[in-house]
Amino acid sequence: MKPDPTDGLTCLIVGGVVRDALLGHVARDRDWVVLGSTPEEMRARGFRPVGLDFPVFLHPKTGEEYALARTERKSGRGHQGFAFFAAPEVTLEEDLLRRDLTINALAQAPDGTLIDPFDFKSDLDARILRHVGPAFSEDPLRVLRVARFAAQLATDGFTLAPETQALMQTMTAGGELDTLTAERVWQETHKALASPAPARYFEILREIGALKVLFPEVDALFGVPQPPQYHPEIDCGIHTLLTLTAAAALTEDTAIRFAVLCHDLGKALTPPEEWPRHIGHEARGVAPATTLCERLRVPKATRELALLVTAQHGRVHVALEMRPATLLDLIESLDGLRRP
Repeated sequence: MKPDPTDGLTCLIVGGVVRDALLGHVARDRDWVVLGSTPEEMRARGFRPVGLDFPVFLHPKTGEEYALARTERKSGRGHQGFAFFAAPEVTLEEDLLRRDLTINALAQAPDGTLIDPFDFKSDLDARILRHVGPAFSEDPLRVLRVARFAAQLATDGFTLAPETQALMQTMTAGGELDTLTAERVWQETHKALASPAPARYFEILREIGALKVLFPEVDALFGVPQPPQYHPEIDCGIHTLLTLTAAAALTEDTAIRFAVLCHDLGKALTPPEEWPRHIGHEARGVAPATTLCERLRVPKATRELALLVTAQHGRVHVALEMRPATLLDLIESLDGLRRP
């Protein structure tokens, strides 16, 4: 029987799995930090290197990730502008201080003992999303990650610390989000759409000024009125987020949730003299929905559904009142005969 490749190593569980366990959530795959080792030793023990920019390895049996403890130093602009230093002398405390949020900077020994040198668990107990330190501002992707965590943990009662929100707003105003790639923005957005409270992601982005940077088509809906007899919330942007919340209660399908986000984009293009009515907004909405999908490189199937819902949702609302021939035309326009 081969020995366990971790025998003799100091390995601790870190990050989200520790947070989730403390919150009583179902445990995911564990991430480990390794203290006092080197890439050469890890490879000699049979771990498979997978990190391109920093030393991360896969356990040869479990497939779990093991990363050498490291520090980071800003070396350029944007999410990838970092130099990493991993060495046996890097401490757990140094590794935890490079992380984004205090609730993600907790460690746990294999026997379950919590290791919390900075009392970050107090923020988890208080349900507060707070950045670890000033290095947070060096990585613009963390703005989206925090908004996503706000959506992911909303049902646990988490709120955003005022100083963290202020820092995110400063980063946005400074143009830091302009360096993010479309793939990274969509990756975080997709995770937010899969969360229990996806509308919270977009609310946070709007509060810090990031919605108009990353989702200007959605941001343009706020301040545009609708007929109060049909939409008592009146504001088109608020209506969109309320609809997204309703959709999240009905389905976990992220393509449907994204389609809901896009469905009324055409209302932002209604001439103000026609407010609060929005006749023809379905057709007008196809162009901004297409622009949004192309800019974020939204996957094809998700994009197709969003464009169909944008163009046809008005007709779907009255489908049961249609004559048979008109209803058949609607079904064909939705590709419902080929893909029921």
